[in-house]
Amino acid sequence: MSKENRDGLSRRDLLGTGLTAATIAGAGGLAGSVSTLALSGSPAKAGEDEEQAKITVLPGQLDEYYGFWSGGHSGEVRILGLPSMREIMRIPVFNRDSATGWGLTNESLKVLTEGLTPATKAYLASIGRKTFENGDLHHARPSYTDGTYDGRYLFVNDKANTRVGRIRLDVMKCDKIVEIPNAHSIHGLRLQRYPRTGYVFCNGENRVPIPNNGKLLDDAKKWNSVFTALDGDSMAVVWQVVVSGNLDNNDADYKGKYVAATSYNAEEGLTVADMMAAEKDHVVVFNIAAIEQAIKDGNYDEVNGVKIVDGRKTSKLNVTRYIPIAKSPHGCNAAPDGKHLVIAGKLSPTVTIIEWDKLDDLFAGKIKEDDTIVGNLEVGLGPLHTAFDGRGNCYTSLFLDSQVVKWNLDEALRAYQGEKVNPIKQKIDVHYQIGHVNATQSETKEADGKWAVALCKFSKDRFLNVGPLKPENEQLIDISGDKMVLVHDSPSFAEPHDATMVHASKIRPVEIWKRDDPMFADAREWAKKDGIILESDNKVIRDGDQVRVYMTSMAPVFGLTQFKVNKGDEVTVFVTNIDNIVDLTHGFTLVNYGIGMEVAPQATASVTFKADSPGVHYYYCQWFCHALHMEMQGQMLVQEAGA
Repeated sequence: MSKENRDGLSRRDLLGTGLTAATIAGAGGLAGSVSTLALSGSPAKAGEDEEQAKITVLPGQLDEYYGFWSGGHSGEVRILGLPSMREIMRIPVFNRDSATGWGLTNESLKVLTEGLTPATKAYLASIGRKTFENGDLHHARPSYTDGTYDGRYLFVNDKANTRVGRIRLDVMKCDKIVEIPNAHSIHGLRLQRYPRTGYVFCNGENRVPIPNNGKLLDDAKKWNSVFTALDGDSMAVVWQVVVSGNLDNNDADYKGKYVAATSYNAEEGLTVADMMAAEKDHVVVFNIAAIEQAIKDGNYDEVNGVKIVDGRKTSKLNVTRYIPIAKSPHGCNAAPDGKHLVIAGKLSPTVTIIEWDKLDDLFAGKIKEDDTIVGNLEVGLGPLHTAFDGRGNCYTSLFLDSQVVKWNLDEALRAYQGEKVNPIKQKIDVHYQIGHVNATQSETKEADGKWAVALCKFSKDRFLNVGPLKPENEQLIDISGDKMVLVHDSPSFAEPHDATMVHASKIRPVEIWKRDDPMFADAREWAKKDGIILESDNKVIRDGDQVRVYMTSMAPVFGLTQFKVNKGDEVTVFVTNIDNIVDLTHGFTLVNYGIGMEVAPQATASVTFKADSPGVHYYYCQWFCHALHMEMQGQMLVQEAGA
C-alpha cells in the first residue's frame, strides 16, 4: 500500500460512527497496528441532480430490481424495489403475521409444522403450541440455473430454531419449512449454482452432541457442528457432514464441484477466551462428488434418519479440506468470474482470495492447503462481506471502520505476487457499523455493477428520534461509475441482516391464484369429501361436533351472511375468493375470536377453531375491496349445546 494511503484511523468524527476508544483499542489488539491499515474515506454524498434522477422512480413507474431482504429476528422476508428503496411487500415465514393470518390458517400451519422433527412436535405440544412463534431469518437466496437466477424459489434460514424455508417466487408465499435434524442454529445458507439448485447448503453454526438427546452434556470436545445439503425440489435432507470448529457462512462454486464455509473456533472452546486461543481458524472445503461417493460406498452413520459423513480434520475420507485462515473469518463470497472465492477476515484487516480450480490438486494431494490462496489484501478494520460488480471490482464491508471499500480483484492477485500496485480504489463512509453489503446480480455470472446496498446495524442520528429502539439504516450506493456515490438512506425495522438484488426480468409472479394450486389442496380434498364445490357452494356441513363452513367471497358480500354452531364445536371456515380481478383481496376476521386471514383473488383459505364463546360474533372482510366494504359482514351464532 502506498505511503499516502496510510493516513491513520481518524477519518471523521468518531462519535458519529459510534466507535468508542475501547472499541478501537480492542480492534488494534486483534488486528495489529491500526495506523497502518486505514485509507482516507472519501465523503461521497448524493446532492447532484444527476444522482437524484437515477434513483427517482416517478408515480406509475416501476423499479428495475427486486430486493429480497432478510427480516432478521422479525422472521420474515421483505421485498423492496431498487433503486427507489420502496418497501413493496412482506412475506411472513417463521413469524406469526396478523395481517395475513400466517401461523393461524390451516394452510400456513401445515407449512410451519409438517417439517418439524417428532421430538420438536412433542416439545411444542407439551407447552400448548403447534409451532414456534419466532424466527431469526438471516439469509435469503434465489434459486439458480447455470449460474444465474431462474425465478423459481427463494431459500431462507432460521438461526433461532434451526430451520430452512422455501418461498415460491410465482406467488411470493412460503410453501415449505423443514427443521434440520442433528444441526443447531442454521446460519450460513447458499445454493448450488450449477447446473441448477439443486442442493441447498446450510451451516449448523453451534456445536452440540449428535444426537442431541441429553447425553455428553459435560464433554464439549465431543460436540460437533454439521454441514447440511437439502434437495431444493423436495426439501428433504440429502446428507450431512460433521466438521471441526463452528461453521459460519458458505458459498458454492460455478461448476457444481465445491462448497466452502468459513469456520471459527478451531479450538472448539465454549468461551470467548477459549475461542481466541489459537492463532488461526480455517475455511472448510466440501468436495460434493467425494461426499456423494462416500455415501454410495456406505461410509456414513445414520442419525435421526439422515446419512452423516465424517468430515472432521481427523477423517480419512478426503471429503473435506481445512485451509488455514486468519482468526475468525466471516464472509465467504464467490466472485462472478467463476474462478475465485473471497474470504473476509473480520478480526483480521484482510480479505483472502482462494482459487477454486486449485482445489482439484488439493484433494488429489498434489498441493498443500496454503497453495490454494492466491491473494491476501489489507482492506480495513472489520471486513465482513464482499459484493462484486462484474467489471473485476469487489466491494467489502468494514464493520469497525463504518465503510465500504472498493478494490480490484486482478490487481490484488498481482500485488500478492509482488507487483507494486495498489488494488484499493476507494473507501466510502456508511452510517453506521455496516454488516452485509450486496450489489445487483452480484452473486451470479451476470453481475451488472449498478447498485450496492450497505446494510448498517445502527442508524443513530440519521432519522427522526423514535425513542431508545432505533431503526437500522440501509444505504443505497451508486457503483456504476468510477467512484461510489452514496445516494439514499432507508430506515428499516429490526433487523434486516442481508439482501439479494435480482433484475426484475428474472422474476415472473402471477397476479391471481390458479384454482388448482397446491397451496390449498387440502381444502379441495375436504370439499370433495363433503360434496362441495368451493367456487360456488355456501353450506354448513356438520359431522358430530365438527363443523365445516364453506363460503365464497365476492365484493361486497360473503356467500354466507350467517351460520349457527354449538358451543364446543370444532369449526373450520373455508373462504374462497371468486373475484377474478387483480388486487381484489378479501379477508375474514372473526370478532373476539382472535381470527383474521387473507384470501387473495381466486384463492381458498381456511381456519380451524373451537367455538367456546357463546353469542353473536360478527365476521367481516378486513381487506378493503369495495365502496360497500363496511357492509361486507356476517354473523356466527354460537348457541349453548342442546339449545
